[in-house]
Amino acid sequence: MGRLVDMWKGYSAKEANKILGRRGPFWQRGYWDTYMRDASHETRTRRYIENNPVKSMLAASAKDWDWGSARHRDAHDRLCLPEL
Repeated sequence: MGRLVDMWKGYSAKEANKILGRRGPFWQRGYWDTYMRDASHETRTRRYIENNPVKSMLAASAKDWDWGSARHRDAHDRLCLPEL
């Protein structure tokens, strides 16, 4: 899994930096997996991830980020994916 994540991060970092007109590191080095202890832990982690584009000033709100799951959440925080 580590090799797959490294390859994906390398490719996506180059592409993202091209689009953003940036150079240098894009992702944090390495990765780790985490056991989700309960629903609350999962919710906190999901919100952290969904808010990363906001923290990086790539979007004004998590729902504004076209590639995130936050844009598909309803008023009750439920994920409502569009039908294909």
